[in-house]
Amino acid sequence: MTELSADNNLQSRDHNINTSILQSPSHPNTFQSSGIEDSTDGDIEDEELRRLLVPKIEDLPLTPPTAIQSNFITYYAPDFMKPGHDQYVHRHANGLCIVGLASTHVAFKDEGGITGVDFNVGKADRSGIKVTGKRKKNAQHFESNTALCKVITKDSSYIVRCCVKGSLLEVNERLMKQPGLLNSSADREGYIAIFMPKLVDWRKVEASFVGVEEYKRLRGIS
Repeated sequence: MTELSADNNLQSRDHNINTSILQSPSHPNTFQSSGIEDSTDGDIEDEELRRLLVPKIEDLPLTPPTAIQSNFITYYAPDFMKPGHDQYVHRHANGLCIVGLASTHVAFKDEGGITGVDFNVGKADRSGIKVTGKRKKNAQHFESNTALCKVITKDSSYIVRCCVKGSLLEVNERLMKQPGLLNSSADREGYIAIFMPKLVDWRKVEASFVGVEEYKRLRGIS
């Protein structure tokens, strides 16, 4: 009876040792099992990351967004001061505002479109303003209804307004030699000027503008 009991104890001890070895992290079978689980988890994470980063083809727009659409919010001032005097304002997140003529501005309806641009309006030539430094030295401050320039067509001329109250940082001098930029790309290379309004002034004038969809609705643009 004593020898049998001893054998049973030895077998039980060997079984416990073998079980402990199999469960040990250092056992090769344990490493293999852990590696499979880690690999599976990694594949799932990669798939989720790929799904988030790579859009479905059917979700992509027919045409990629322009730089203006990606970096600015566009507002419109329809009939600004006068009927048909439609202007736009591209506003950047840093507050800069690019002002120009909307595609529905009355000047574009004249035969031959716009043939000239004159920044010599009011009591000063806007093209003579030279702003320098971080403090925007020499920047002039204008009201939203201040005359910015005059665009000329074959049979008439039209006053373009500032649209926003703020500091005039730059006018597009290229337009004096290349007024045709207004006819071909008024919302990009053919912009009129760049302003920096104070936030409080921007919030006041923003309420008078309309967004892209409302502007299209007003002008019957599909």
